[in-house]
Amino acid sequence: MPVNALGRELPGFIEGYGEVKPFQGAFAREPEVRSAGQPMRKGRDAMGSKVRRSLRDAIEASGLKSGMTVSFHHHLRNGDLVVNQVIKTCAEMGIGDLTIFPTALFGVHKELIDHIRSGVVRRIMGSVNGPIGKLVSQGGMAEPVVLRSHGGRPRAVASGEVKIDVAFIGAPSADRFGNLSGAMGRSACGSLGYAFTDAMYADHVVAVTDNLVEGMLCPISIPQMYVDQVVAVESIGDPSGIVSGSTRITRDPLRLLIAQMASSLIEASSCFKDGISFQTGAGGIPLAVTAFMKDAMIRRNVKGSFGLGGITGYFVELLKEGLVECLMDVQSFDLEAVRSIGSDPRHMEISAEWYASPWTKGSAVDSLDVVILGATEVDLDFNVNVNTEADGYLLHGIGGHQDTAAGAKLTIIAQPLLRGRIPCVVDRVHCATTPGEVVDAVVTEFGITVNPARGDLISAAREAKLPLISMEELLSKARAICGPMDPLEQEDRIVAVVEWRDGTVIDVIRKVKA
Repeated sequence: MPVNALGRELPGFIEGYGEVKPFQGAFAREPEVRSAGQPMRKGRDAMGSKVRRSLRDAIEASGLKSGMTVSFHHHLRNGDLVVNQVIKTCAEMGIGDLTIFPTALFGVHKELIDHIRSGVVRRIMGSVNGPIGKLVSQGGMAEPVVLRSHGGRPRAVASGEVKIDVAFIGAPSADRFGNLSGAMGRSACGSLGYAFTDAMYADHVVAVTDNLVEGMLCPISIPQMYVDQVVAVESIGDPSGIVSGSTRITRDPLRLLIAQMASSLIEASSCFKDGISFQTGAGGIPLAVTAFMKDAMIRRNVKGSFGLGGITGYFVELLKEGLVECLMDVQSFDLEAVRSIGSDPRHMEISAEWYASPWTKGSAVDSLDVVILGATEVDLDFNVNVNTEADGYLLHGIGGHQDTAAGAKLTIIAQPLLRGRIPCVVDRVHCATTPGEVVDAVVTEFGITVNPARGDLISAAREAKLPLISMEELLSKARAICGPMDPLEQEDRIVAVVEWRDGTVIDVIRKVKA
């Protein structure tokens, strides 16, 4: 069996996936193809002819047939209704054997399970969270799920590795010409960054909206030149589902301590200077890091260049107070960010391809100085797992984890040593999502663990008198607290393939043993 650069044994061919290209290193693979594209066609002759009476009419006009690939975006997150409506309509029309290509699926999409069991949905290429992830882990799908990062997904589309037959774009506002915006309407979600790639490369694009405006929409996110049809429905989703507990600063003293140490490490590093760019994510600890960094920037009179990624209200505050020059928003993580992107020209909407694709002439992550990330597990080689829980269940997607870790000058994993009684530091991660070569430090309540490859960072931390601890010491502490952990029981069957952002396979996930 082939062995990749992390020492993971992989089959040369996976049924339902195809030939396996083993991961050879974070920056090893070069593009071998030219950019793909969608078919060219003439515009509609009659004004307003893009508008369809119903979702069924739009699906019929798209030419969607059994066996094709359909795509969706997740900007409404757990409030999204578009995926369920489209797949339900396909089932009623007798369309099946579909590959769905979402940027992410959430608990709200659990009704897809019935469509998976009935054969309407055959395959999923995209992040699966919650009930669908559990179904996959138990072997409930005939073919393995393919997991890609936020940058790996548009790379796969632009390179032609994935062909989207019909893209369904949930648009909070649209006009009859096919111009779309996420910044206005009762279902406003802010940025439509993940939908840009689908609009630009899919063979057919259907915009699904609950706010069809008269006249020309302004401002426009996705222009009419990419959209074939527009259909109005009662609701595309509930924007309150965008917000979750993970988009609020932690109040846990232990987690605040971790955030404080992570911020102190950033401040001690060579990255902390005028023009600093950073992404801190939407978890409780990363948001607290944002708050601590704000204090440090004010105290030391440091002004940042840009904030990146999934944007929250805490980043909006930095923008308003002049602590960053602009925000580059691929996904608005809360309603304050939604309001900001519609009113402040310094708050820019960017596509996922611009954000994180490794095969462009320069993605935004390549200009990052600092990123704060989380993990379910980190091992002695600094490899990180974000996909599976301690019981081996696939319950999380990759997101921008791989992309930002590879792009940033300083990548910090900030997390408690334990979650409940489960250690987060292990000998070998159950699933390798992000390789240790792009992880610079791990911060826990016990101190700061720096990758030995980063001698400069170790020196900076020592000079700042920050508490340093080795990975071996962390593992020893975890074992002393938790005791020995029983090995995970799993079967040979592969239920998910984890791609590195360049399309090589970094790991596979196997069925949980019943």
